[in-house]
Amino acid sequence: MNYLNTFRIPYIGLKLGQHIFEFEINKAFFNEYEYSIVKDGNLKATIEIDKQETMMIVNFNINGTLKLSCDLCLNDFPSATDIKERLIVKFSDNGEENEQSEEILVLSKKEYEFDVAPLIYEYINLAVPFNNRCSDPGNMDACDREMIKKLEALAADKDTVSKTDPRWEALNKIKKQ
Repeated sequence: MNYLNTFRIPYIGLKLGQHIFEFEINKAFFNEYEYSIVKDGNLKATIEIDKQETMMIVNFNINGTLKLSCDLCLNDFPSATDIKERLIVKFSDNGEENEQSEEILVLSKKEYEFDVAPLIYEYINLAVPFNNRCSDPGNMDACDREMIKKLEALAADKDTVSKTDPRWEALNKIKKQ
């Protein structure tokens, strides 16, 4: 059985009104996506569905920690995440794809279940910061202190760069005026 099948919600038998579903997201979830930015994490996804006659309003609340790779020292570090998203699911006889957008999903009335795994995966990956660094580089338990010391030793001194290049001196004079 495919692991992601557990993330399918059979909505056809649900009564009108509020319904809550909870899913645990861990390494097994991210292993299903070969080229995922995130490789590991411990998250809980709470999905609240408000089923109505012709549509469903789906609220996603995903929180927990992701294990991200630091852009500075290359070690993995935990990053707290709290994601809140809303999606409107409409039902259609002929699958009107032109109404579909980022906030609206159109499903055929012939379908009987709603796969939330791709949406959870997308929301998590969109929440990953562009620059992955821990809150206090070099001072956290997850940091590779040797790598940070090596980077600091190899970094060019800012004062010598500005003194050796006369273009920077001319620009600094303009800046001070």
